[in-house]
Amino acid sequence: MTDTNRTNTYALTGLHCAACIGRVTKSLEPLASTVTVSLNPMQVVLTDATVGFDALRTAVESAGKYDLVPNQALNTPVSQPIRAQQAPGKIAFETAKPSWLVTYSPLLLILAYILGASLLVQIGMGGLASMRAMDTMRYFMAGFFLVFSFFKLLDINAFADAYAGYDLLAKRWYGWGLLYPFVELGLGIAYLAHFNPLLTHWATIIVMGFSAIGVIKAVASKTQIQCACLGTVFKLPMSTVTIVEDVGMVVMAALMLVFTV
Repeated sequence: MTDTNRTNTYALTGLHCAACIGRVTKSLEPLASTVTVSLNPMQVVLTDATVGFDALRTAVESAGKYDLVPNQALNTPVSQPIRAQQAPGKIAFETAKPSWLVTYSPLLLILAYILGASLLVQIGMGGLASMRAMDTMRYFMAGFFLVFSFFKLLDINAFADAYAGYDLLAKRWYGWGLLYPFVELGLGIAYLAHFNPLLTHWATIIVMGFSAIGVIKAVASKTQIQCACLGTVFKLPMSTVTIVEDVGMVVMAALMLVFTV
């Protein structure tokens, strides 16, 4: 049994969204006086835990595919200087946050690769003189949907859990989170094959536009949840970057729709 009047902070793995935070919090609440679970950093802060680490870990594992990390535990008396959250009785450690560039480097690198491939495909087909803005956008959108659907399909159930944390439709119908990666895959194939451009552009505007609404609401609420744009492989926080990503796809589809008509 742990000492009284102590705060124990443990690293967590497997969290994806607000729903994950709720499950882990619920599993630990009977075992401590206060429980504070956060996604960024991914950790749990327990005050006056009534059981040892093994029992805490078992409780976390019972909530889902989550784990409590023993070698990253930080045990600090409550009396030491720490920064308290606004919620009374809940205490969390202030940790250094990585820079914006470090946080979003996986996303930026993937987008750079897709853009580079879009340009090289056109150069390979007809040289620099054959490059057109509409073709660049079409190849970019094909690559975007194909690559992003790939990452979501690596663990579709984890993606659906994360997506249900902020998407308006996925919150009400869990099946939409399971279907969404295949919708993106279909759009990627349609752009690559230049299949029925009018239908493809409209489908993109509707799908990405509706998705953007949930993202905007999540960012506006300042809730710390994980962006599921790259599935759950990369731990990217929801932010204005996600809004730009979704809205950017809508804008490109709208421009291509105008010039197609």
